Amino acid sequence: MKIKNPVAPALFLAICVLLFAGAVSASENEVTIKSPDGNIAVTVRTGGHLSYTANFHGKNVLGKSEIGITVDGKDLGQSAAFAGKPEKKTINEQYPTRGVHSLAVNHCHVAVMSLATGDTKWELEVRVFNDGLGYRYRVPGSGSRQINGESTEWNVPVGSVLWHQDENNPSYESRFYPDIVGQLPKDLKLMAPATLKFPGDAGYGMMTEANLVSYSDMALQASGESSFKALFHYDPDGWTQEGEIVSPWRVTILAEDLNALVNSDLIKNLCPPPAPELANASWIKPGRSIWHWLTGGAPKLDEQKSWIDGTKEMGYEYYLVDDGWRNWNGGGDNAWSALGDLVTYAKSQNVNIWAWVNSKYVFTPEDRRAYFKRAKELGIAGLKIDFPHPANAVWVQWYEDTQRDAAATGLMIDIHGAVKPTGRERTWPNEMTREAISGREQGKNPSIHDTALPFVRFVQGPADYTPTLLIPKRLDGSSFAHELAMPIVFTSPFLCMGDNPRRYLESDAADVLKALPSVWDETQVLPASKIGELAAYARRHGGEWFVGAINNTMPRRTIVSLNFLGEGSYKLIELADSPDRNDAFVRSERVVTRKDSLVLPLRKDGGYVAWLTPAAGNK
Repeated sequence: MKIKNPVAPALFLAICVLLFAGAVSASENEVTIKSPDGNIAVTVRTGGHLSYTANFHGKNVLGKSEIGITVDGKDLGQSAAFAGKPEKKTINEQYPTRGVHSLAVNHCHVAVMSLATGDTKWELEVRVFNDGLGYRYRVPGSGSRQINGESTEWNVPVGSVLWHQDENNPSYESRFYPDIVGQLPKDLKLMAPATLKFPGDAGYGMMTEANLVSYSDMALQASGESSFKALFHYDPDGWTQEGEIVSPWRVTILAEDLNALVNSDLIKNLCPPPAPELANASWIKPGRSIWHWLTGGAPKLDEQKSWIDGTKEMGYEYYLVDDGWRNWNGGGDNAWSALGDLVTYAKSQNVNIWAWVNSKYVFTPEDRRAYFKRAKELGIAGLKIDFPHPANAVWVQWYEDTQRDAAATGLMIDIHGAVKPTGRERTWPNEMTREAISGREQGKNPSIHDTALPFVRFVQGPADYTPTLLIPKRLDGSSFAHELAMPIVFTSPFLCMGDNPRRYLESDAADVLKALPSVWDETQVLPASKIGELAAYARRHGGEWFVGAINNTMPRRTIVSLNFLGEGSYKLIELADSPDRNDAFVRSERVVTRKDSLVLPLRKDGGYVAWLTPAAGNK
């Protein structure tokens, strides 16, 4: 299958050239763009250095912040002037997506501003959604030019709580923790995304980027009391780019509450839709996988059939063979032959195989296409690609080329040791997930990290956390219910579970683990949730609901209303923390309706899971 650059329109696409009255207003020195619901107003101003501000529900959440890209040593934001009236349009579309919910909404007002900085002509495109804004730079031209960096800035309210990772972290595998804007360590460098809780009940924000292609990965550097500037840590001296320069989107998500933050589609909305042959590809299938590495280490060939048998018994779609298979039967062609035999056996058990590969074997176009072709001919469904280099401009382009070549070959991919996702899973839906997270493979994470992840990293995109170990000696303070809640609270369309299937099958949670989906039709963040303290979710798949809660180190008793349920009665299975031990569940079953409530007795580092299925006779 030949895959071209995906520029075909998405499902239900409607672009209206005329905007609602007042959506974009312009004068000689400023342009204001409002969100479709009118609650966000972004104003771009010339004079001195090009800058912007943003108001959310009438409150200023972004003070004067610089805009600009530096090309061949020239900051195009300095002394920039508008060169004509902005081009205006509205985008209003819906398209299928996977993970948090099944249907994405892309509704925004757009202004494309022509600018002149001396004799250099360039454009700034701004899109304002009901849940935030994005802008990008476009510099026409040909030949080779040097991008030296950007003057891109976020100037946020003092007193905001900031949730972030440290910057020196090319695989995005450090843990999240909070700081207070106005009290930050001097010259703090941090990774994007970073989430903000604004003071004065002004809501939440996220600073990040979208549609990272042919560019260098962006981090952030604190400056002054409340400013954050774009930092290109893997290309500190800049990088060369050919032809027209189009930057990634510089993104600020704005949300009234955590439910709106988690359900934001903004990052994906800023990426192109897939080509039709990818959008409708039958070989792209979300699913659940068993994985041997966390409990078994490198794969032993003579044990693999038993792992596949366990996968079948769980009803899971995939089994992942990780690093070490290349040594089977002496390596080389013998290892490939052994893997092929395993693929054949797995298919006979209605299980499909994913296989691990080091990125060094698929770096050059020739090596990558040959490797992908051989894997596909063997019957492999997907590849887990590990150990890419830090995401400078060269390696960012490698991600794009790898996604394209995998799509052309009919392979799904999962990238570990990776740069953060930036919404390109919309463009390349064959990328099912990527790591870019401190997950279960790094050991038991602090509960403050686990309860922050859903509101920072998982807003950015799906992540391969490899959840749920039910081994008492590896809980390190966590509880069985905490572990079981992970695949409900953490989203990954390729849901790669970390424990031996035999341990799942022997647990009190076997039926729930078998029923867990890898994608959701609807997500509601429950009101008791608080970043770094409690992540409590209700998620729907078809007619069934799952409730998952992950707690921090403070024991608590939380009440959850079931008003999200439909009419009629539901069978409820609860798996709660034991008051006496962390390596046991308290399981109960009863019938409930939407008028009932759940009581969650959460121990320190604990959790809770409920599975609700429509009772017989429900419509």
